[in-house]
Amino acid sequence: MVGTPLSQGFPTQRQRIGLDTNVFIYFLEGHPRYGVWCATLFDLIERGQNPAVTSTVTLLELLVQPYRDQKEELTQKIFALSTTYPTLEWVSLTMNLADRAAELRARYRLSTPDAIQLATAIGHKAVRFYGNDRGLRRVKEIECLIVDDLV
Repeated sequence: MVGTPLSQGFPTQRQRIGLDTNVFIYFLEGHPRYGVWCATLFDLIERGQNPAVTSTVTLLELLVQPYRDQKEELTQKIFALSTTYPTLEWVSLTMNLADRAAELRARYRLSTPDAIQLATAIGHKAVRFYGNDRGLRRVKEIECLIVDDLV
């Protein structure tokens, strides 16, 4: 939306949030439309204002293209996210999360990665989930915010 204030959609202080892979991509690549908004969100996380959670599936998805393109510097930048953002929790897929993800995938016809991300956020008590897939709007178990609607 043109004219939307940059602060729209940011979490309140201490609110735990879940992050989809595309939010990381927009931030890392400095996306022309979403990059500044995502950088501000990551600044809130880095300053400890908002704890965040994401699945290790995010790491898998983030590393594919840099490995394919042999961009070692970008792979190191991606790995640095785990130490630069101490309040960003990277969660491995467990049997319980896989079960919850399957349930969400069946109920809402989500992709497997989206279902894993949502199960991770819900299972780790996130209040909001940020992504950019309009299909997330169907999910009732957590408030899903679509980045495209916020910028």
